[in-house]
Amino acid sequence: MELLVSLCLGVMMACGVYLALRGRTFPVVVGLTLIGYTVNMFLFVSGRLHTNLPAVISPERLNYADPLPQALVLTAIVIGFGMIAFVVVLALRAKGELGSDHVDGEKEEVR
Repeated sequence: MELLVSLCLGVMMACGVYLALRGRTFPVVVGLTLIGYTVNMFLFVSGRLHTNLPAVISPERLNYADPLPQALVLTAIVIGFGMIAFVVVLALRAKGELGSDHVDGEKEEVR
């Protein structure tokens, strides 16, 4: 199972980097979103998911769920949403002012 999760995370990250390196703004936004999802999955999987265990350490139970990965993922989701919203607004502003959705701001040549 660890191999499958590792492969899925690797494929997601590779697709995100590929899309982030594209020349248009929409694939860049989708690539950054995919990279954010990959990091969130990595943080969540690193916490070893447990069922029916308390999130707080109690003297009666020696086993407990680690709340740190859950808190990190929740924080990363909020920060990722803010970042993607900012990038979308920035891309729309650039499209409006430059008249092109290319990342470098140049217009596409007609062949």
